[in-house]
Amino acid sequence: MASVLQTIVEKKHYRFIDGEGVTWQEAVRLSAESLVADGTVSADYYKQIVKCIEEYGPYVVFDHNVAMPHTTRDAEGAFGTGVGFMVSEKMIDFGTDEDGEKKEANLFFTLSAADNDAHMDNIAQLSQIFMNDELLDALAKARTPEDILAAEAAYPCEEE
Repeated sequence: MASVLQTIVEKKHYRFIDGEGVTWQEAVRLSAESLVADGTVSADYYKQIVKCIEEYGPYVVFDHNVAMPHTTRDAEGAFGTGVGFMVSEKMIDFGTDEDGEKKEANLFFTLSAADNDAHMDNIAQLSQIFMNDELLDALAKARTPEDILAAEAAYPCEEE
């Protein structure tokens, strides 16, 4: 079975941006574009993600400058299950959380869920990636799909 990163490359669900002057709302839109391109999500799917972040704060931003934009269950416009991956050379500012902590990200893993089992498998694999600091550092330097695969080969996640 292909890993989530291999599937991202295989399906061309990746994007690399400079990020200069990009708002978090625009970054969310850009991070979903590879999913839009093959019909995994609708063109305005990202608007639901933006609305959730506006309502609940930057809950999608984790440690190590990782963002996992996603919506609520049964979101409109989610036609398939997938992960869109985006690297921004510059940090994207999401503001501060309720504790006043600054939230910014340059690694985006944007989720779409139509099949719950496949979605949960993606979440499990992403959890392993998020705990692998060396892999995250290598992914942050990725500028090509080959870089994504090389990062995974150099810093594999532990099998469960």
